[in-house]
Amino acid sequence: MELGEPIMKILNKVYEPDAMVEQTYKRYDLAFKTDEEGRPVLLFMGKKDANGNVKGERFARRLKHDQSGQVIKDHWEHKGKAT
Repeated sequence: MELGEPIMKILNKVYEPDAMVEQTYKRYDLAFKTDEEGRPVLLFMGKKDANGNVKGERFARRLKHDQSGQVIKDHWEHKGKAT
């Protein structure tokens, strides 16, 4: 499963550091965890259940930095079902 361009626009923004952010996009509920710089690094995409947990798909972001701290690799990996 690939993340589409509209979802990537949401994920490429910077949010509150070390927070869990919840949003909706069309028919999907999105919940993502941000790192210390406010970049989303863990995404749950699907539908919220009665307990507020998102059931659907889980993605993790891989960020590689060079020695000066510049990002040299940035991509999202599909990790499977989120239950």
